[in-house]
Amino acid sequence: MSTVTKIDETWQEKAACRGPHATVFFPPDTFERKEQKEHREMRAKAICAQCSVKEPCLEMAIRIREQHGIWGGLNELERKSVGGL
Repeated sequence: MSTVTKIDETWQEKAACRGPHATVFFPPDTFERKEQKEHREMRAKAICAQCSVKEPCLEMAIRIREQHGIWGGLNELERKSVGGL
């Protein structure tokens, strides 16, 4: 019989990124200019900066090696440098 460890991810319910503005955390399906990407990421990071669950969010993104979006205030390249993706 195996034991499954349940990871506490209830922090997601408290995340500031939930709701209609969640789209700023991921690139659009269409082409995005560099300036547009920088502006979108800046908006997402501003939301993260005020979030009470920023740290567990970042920890999860690093743990699961999330390849896309802003998580815990960092984009893909920034997470790579701190988490070794």
